Amino acid sequence: MNVIRGHHYSFTVNDLERSKSFYGDVLGLEEVERPDFGIPGVWYGVGETQIHLIGKPEGADTGTPSPKLTPIANHSAFQIEDYDAAVARLRECGAEFVELSREVGQIFVRDPDGNIIELIQPGGLLGRLPDDVMEKLKAL
Repeated sequence: MNVIRGHHYSFTVNDLERSKSFYGDVLGLEEVERPDFGIPGVWYGVGETQIHLIGKPEGADTGTPSPKLTPIANHSAFQIEDYDAAVARLRECGAEFVELSREVGQIFVRDPDGNIIELIQPGGLLGRLPDDVMEKLKAL
C-alpha cells in the first residue's frame, strides 16, 4: 500500500446551518458540489482535500469530542497563509481558540460541535517549542 495524501475529512454535526457558518464564514472555506445521499450535509474544498460535514442522524452514536480545547485531543489541521489574520478573524467572530504563538505558528479552535481544528502556518518552531509555550501546553 502507498498512501499518497489525505482525500477528505468528515465531521458529523448536530446543526448543519450553524456548522456551515463556521466552516464557510469563519474559516472561509468554499462549498463544493455534493451528491444527494438522502441525509443532510455539505462539502468544502481545501486545496486538493475536502471537508465533509454530515448532518447527524437521529439516535446515531458518533462519539464525543474532547471536553477541553487542547492540542493533544484528536484534531484535523489546515494550513493557513497568515497567522495574524487568522487570529484577528477568530477574535472578530468570538471563537474560542488557543494560540501557541506566532513563532510556533499553531492555533487550535473548536467548531460548533466541539471538533478541534488546528490552523497552522508551517515554518515555525514546531517541534522546538520555547519554554513559555511548553508551559502553556502543560496547562491545557
